Amino acid sequence: MLIRKVVIKMQRYGKKMSWVHFFLSMSGKFCIFADCFVMITYKKYILDNGLTVVVHEAWDTPLATVNVLYNVGARDEDATRTGFAHLFEHLMFGGTDQVPDFDAVVSSYGGESNAFTNNDFTNYYITVPVDGLETCLSLEADRMAHLSLNAKTLSVQQRVVTEEYNQRYKNQPYGDVWLLMRPLCYKVHPYRWPTIGTDIRHVSEATLEDVQAFHSRYYRPENAILAVAAPMDSDRMMSLVARAWGSGEWEEENGVRCFAKERKYPVEPEQKEARRLVVEREVPATAVYMAWPMCGHFGRDFRACDLVSDVLGNGTSSRVYSHIVRPGRLVSDGDVYISGDAGPGLLVMSAKLLPGVEEDEVVEAMRREVRILVADGLSERELEKVKNKFESTFVFSQYKASDRALSLCQNTWLGNTDLTNTEPEAYRRITPEDVQRAAAAMFDDRRENVLVIKRVEK
Repeated sequence: MLIRKVVIKMQRYGKKMSWVHFFLSMSGKFCIFADCFVMITYKKYILDNGLTVVVHEAWDTPLATVNVLYNVGARDEDATRTGFAHLFEHLMFGGTDQVPDFDAVVSSYGGESNAFTNNDFTNYYITVPVDGLETCLSLEADRMAHLSLNAKTLSVQQRVVTEEYNQRYKNQPYGDVWLLMRPLCYKVHPYRWPTIGTDIRHVSEATLEDVQAFHSRYYRPENAILAVAAPMDSDRMMSLVARAWGSGEWEEENGVRCFAKERKYPVEPEQKEARRLVVEREVPATAVYMAWPMCGHFGRDFRACDLVSDVLGNGTSSRVYSHIVRPGRLVSDGDVYISGDAGPGLLVMSAKLLPGVEEDEVVEAMRREVRILVADGLSERELEKVKNKFESTFVFSQYKASDRALSLCQNTWLGNTDLTNTEPEAYRRITPEDVQRAAAAMFDDRRENVLVIKRVEK
């Protein structure tokens, strides 16, 4: 009965069904597989002003989502002016002369809006009942072209971002992990600073001219991707988009533009010796973080490295949990994940130590796990398990139309919109040999970075 309900819900999404298996875990006792992954239908266009548009007919919802991704992240900042992409995440809600209060308009429709910034791009979204779609498209077009950038607005958001820095990065236990980890792992590439920036004074001392220049350079139609998901036919959606952006013409986008590769960044030199940083903090427990450089999203082994992280740390049956956490002798918890960057990324292992345990003992336990994977590889069964987990997460991540809009934007930015549908198939093709090869290339002792946040008494 459960599987039938899931299939019915998934079938509402659209027109096609894929062979990809949808994995469900029922109380941890048994697994069910069903061919119920749904292909996300979409159309791609480009306006005469250069804006890339992806529209998705989402007939399973009464809501409409407007998602705008700007091809600017922390990696595009000047080393002396970091934190600007994140600052603009806040400034973009400051209103325009035409619409002084952006959020009030969205709220009047019972909708919601938000944004996030990472090292690669900045993303904004609005979700409203479908009768608010035209208004929200106009809101996005208006703030792209006519954002109110004045001394008062800038001063307010500088205080907001500074307070966020103090609360989230300086006054939270382990909050400064990435302020420490990134410059440990990167020496040249702009990934060496987090989205908040290397020094909050870069934001607090920014001038109005600084932020106006940043907006003029990056917040332009040709540097953005718009995705619209709504219970509406594509032509109608496109006519609303064109009207909002003052465009009389659009054409179907058949080219392969990869926004993610359009700019050149400094090449990070190969790491040839291990690095270690120990700091003391008033934290609940000593924590150990180990990171190894890995390829970026376009690298041959990106997906294999992702599965390496899952084999080591995804769930209670993972190797780190089974061999390091569960025995209850060394650590209270552990995690393994990849940074997921478009450029050169990181695989990170972390753990919180139990009282009386020395950090070197935990570091060695983590090393032992990666060395066993490199030496002995993994079975088909173990790989199948993490592939199934990936697919279940993938399917549920596209349950909402707003998530599909985000996925369409992100994959268009990567140069392959259809990854929205084909990503599980790409993971399915990975073999145990691929995973072992990726692990062997990554887990070189000379490429190891260790950060220890050592607990001190208050």
